[in-house]
Parts: sequence; C-alpha cells; structure tokens
Amino acid sequence: MGEMLFQDDDKVVQVAMQIVIAAGDARNAAGKALDCVGQFDFAGAKEYMKEAHSHISEAHNAQTEMIQAEISGEEKIQPSMLFSHAQDTLMTVMSEIHMADKMIAVFESFYDKMGK
Repeated sequence: MGEMLFQDDDKVVQVAMQIVIAAGDARNAAGKALDCVGQFDFAGAKEYMKEAHSHISEAHNAQTEMIQAEISGEEKIQPSMLFSHAQDTLMTVMSEIHMADKMIAVFESFYDKMGK
C-alpha cells in the first residue's frame, strides 16, 4: 500500500469529517421532518427543519472557513477526495433541505385547504 499523505490530525481531514457529520445530521433531521408531515404534524416538521437548518449551517460554515483560510494563505489545501466528498455531501443535503422546506409548505397548504 502507498504511504499515507495526511495525518489524522490534518486540518483538512478534521474539517471534512465535521462537514460530513453535520450534513448527515441535517439530512436525518429533514427526514424526521418529512415523517412528521406524513402524520400531519406540521409543527413537529418545522421544529425538525429548524434543526436541519442549524446543522447544515454548521457544515457550510466549516467549509467556508476552510476556503477562506486557503484564500488568505493561512492554509495550503491539497486536493483531497475526502474534502471533495464532504463538499458533495453538503451540496446534496442543502438541496434536500430546500426541497423538504418546499414540500412541507405545499403539504401544509393542501392540508389547510382540505379543511382539516
């Protein structure tokens, strides 16, 4: 096997894992929000979406800090499959959250119009 190019304490690895974990937590919260919609619990769905937004903001902020550190010259970031995966995960979950927000609004509007 090849030599490891980074240490476990490598900042890129730490930030990438922070992004993946926070984005995963956001995805789980958005999933729970949609589960609530299935039970017509729109208040519960909105609470879970607040949680999802908080987690995805944490992930996005971690990415932004890393990018800003590279731009300022504070960090030299080498291409990293893990960091690319983290960014891909972040982008995908941000889209999922956006769609969940829209779906909740549509279902709640439909439910209200049905007179429930």
